[in-house]
Amino acid sequence: MRRTPVGRQTRARGIPEATVARLPLYLRALTALSERSVPTVSSEELAAAAGVNSAKLRKDFSYLGSYGTRGVGYDVEYLVYQISRELGLTQDWPVVIVGIGNLGHALANYGGFASRGFRVAALLDADPSVVGSSAAGLPVRHMDELESIVENQQVSIGVITTPPGAAQQVCDRLVEAGVTSILNFAPTVLTVPDGVDVRKVDLSIELQILAFHEQRKAGEDLEDEREEEPAPSRTANPVRAAAAKLRRAAAGTKPEAKPEKNDKAQKSAGSEHERPAVMPA
Repeated sequence: MRRTPVGRQTRARGIPEATVARLPLYLRALTALSERSVPTVSSEELAAAAGVNSAKLRKDFSYLGSYGTRGVGYDVEYLVYQISRELGLTQDWPVVIVGIGNLGHALANYGGFASRGFRVAALLDADPSVVGSSAAGLPVRHMDELESIVENQQVSIGVITTPPGAAQQVCDRLVEAGVTSILNFAPTVLTVPDGVDVRKVDLSIELQILAFHEQRKAGEDLEDEREEEPAPSRTANPVRAAAAKLRRAAAGTKPEAKPEKNDKAQKSAGSEHERPAVMPA
């Protein structure tokens, strides 16, 4: 009997996808606390360790039925169990990795799978020069065995680490064999039918996003340096000083207005303004 992947389990229980995405962050922080034998943790402390705000954390935990104890906080071991159970990590999940290049080798040798409820059931590749080699103590088997491995091992999660040109074909074969959850490391978008969950990990995109933030920080630092520099004096620059001198000289040669004419106009305007409307007899 094939097991239901965690994504559909949590959706059936009414837990939002955004909350599901944060549960592994909480579990990682809680596991670190458990390893240090910390018995309880406040929502503020756990939120800071997970990189979220405490109000969001309390809302997320309310979906698990865990509210903590006022003045005491959350029981670390119990929360580890709750979240692990909700994520489906209290059972063993067999995983197949397809594409055993450098990245596939690295994932096969990752020691965190077993401690987090995952077991690498098989390594698959189509390259004859790779088939028959080993990684992490497992033999690399040919793609022709994919369907039988998925059926015999009851695999529902597949990891694709192939070149982009082969990823969709591998994805189609995994889905046809019965795999319903796929983690895709290939730099391409996969098309899957309804009922199949795909999570994409594109290292180049993540690096490009980091490069954007680094460039922005560098620009902000440059702006800060410019703001800290004293404003240059206009006369300190010899070119500007010469230009200012020429403007002053030009202004001095401009003909001045004749005061006589202006005085006459003012007297005329003044006399008209002061003249009475009716002359005395």
